[in-house]
Amino acid sequence: METAEGSKLWGGRFVGAIDPVMERFNASIAYDQRMWDADIRGSKAYVKALEGAKLVTTEEKTQILQGLDQISEEWTKGVFVIKADDEDIHTANERRLKELIGTAAGKLHTGRSRNDQVVTDMRLWLRDAISTLTDSALLLISTTVERAAAEIDVLFPGYTHMQRAQPIRWSHWMLSYAVALRRDVERLQEIKKRVNVLPLGSGAIAGTPFNIDRELLRRELSFDEISLNSMDATAQRDFVVEFLFWASLCLTHLSKMAEDLLLYSTKEFSFVTLSDAYSTGSSLMPQKKNADSLELIRSKAGRVFGRCAGFMMTLKGLPSSYNKDLQEDKEAMFDCYDSVHAVLQVTTGVISTLQINASVMEAALSADMLATDLAYYLVRKGVPFRDAHALSGKVVFTAESRNVTLTQLTLDDLTAISPLFESDVASVWDYSSSVEQYSATGGTARSSVGEQVQHMRTWLAQQKTFTTLNSESG
Repeated sequence: METAEGSKLWGGRFVGAIDPVMERFNASIAYDQRMWDADIRGSKAYVKALEGAKLVTTEEKTQILQGLDQISEEWTKGVFVIKADDEDIHTANERRLKELIGTAAGKLHTGRSRNDQVVTDMRLWLRDAISTLTDSALLLISTTVERAAAEIDVLFPGYTHMQRAQPIRWSHWMLSYAVALRRDVERLQEIKKRVNVLPLGSGAIAGTPFNIDRELLRRELSFDEISLNSMDATAQRDFVVEFLFWASLCLTHLSKMAEDLLLYSTKEFSFVTLSDAYSTGSSLMPQKKNADSLELIRSKAGRVFGRCAGFMMTLKGLPSSYNKDLQEDKEAMFDCYDSVHAVLQVTTGVISTLQINASVMEAALSADMLATDLAYYLVRKGVPFRDAHALSGKVVFTAESRNVTLTQLTLDDLTAISPLFESDVASVWDYSSSVEQYSATGGTARSSVGEQVQHMRTWLAQQKTFTTLNSESG
């Protein structure tokens, strides 16, 4: 009589029943079932390689392909039944295949290990996930860029060390995050190249003893390259770690943006007002409008950092080749994907519906923010910057000691500090003129910000073309 373990992919050597607690502890079907499509795609390609190696007949290949198609349809319709002995997605699909087509199903695993099967599934799944995240990130960037273009004339205080620094354009702030997200997209595209390497055909550790055409597998599954070493192929999870690193950095950028907007949305700032669609109320205080969307964006960064650090700690103590510790890779990968995908979508909604209070922003500009401009005034008259900086500092001190603003100092007050101050110094006390002087590439002048907008639009158009070409070739 067959034991309960006899139905498992590894059960032949074992006798007696496995502890039910251990069975649940060992199983991954609860979360790796989301790779069902990748698992079926990998199996379809593999059975074609088995036919090429004369390990299955053409008739058996057709049976297996038809059975896999039926399983795919069951998953798509949500009617696939997971059974108690289904340890993982590979076991579940192969068990169902046997129910559908009989003994021919047993040939599908010839020369294949779950070690190379699972990492193939993960790479296929993550490759698709990266495409989805890229699209979401590009939409957020486009939304941010177009908002910057529409509100290019709004001025507000720029901050360093959380202190008012210099007048800048609101659009300049918006574009600073668009540019950071652009780097995130470019990094993600680089990671995708390293994800798109075929491990199938590596077996458990030593490779495959059969004449499996790995180049056929590569073409069938649209991988760019074939893994070079079977031990490395089945055990390394660098591609997962890189993705977790990426997710951590991307959410760092979005957490910083969320923090800025949280501050700007307080009554103390009142620079921006969040849409009700991205806010919640208080169960106690009726007047409250809480920016929960931004707080959750900020919190997800911590969640993703934790996943990244946790998985790195799992990896660092492992010996070579496959170890079951690597089962931790999937939940980390899935959870980080879900978190980043949600954050990108919510951030896009927040940015597209945000109301800005331009008059409040401009009213927050103060004359002390023009102290650097005062130094530049002297620089243009030949004063070395260090000396000009010191003289400007004396002007600031004088104003503070008299409890007046810089603009309230008289020309006599200024000439007492430096005779180079003349009546034209009054031109310094203009926020628009201050902003417009930063016209070099990357600056906050209108012309420079316009160049940034155009540069980002061009880049976005290139990404759209690149994405279209990739999908067509895929």
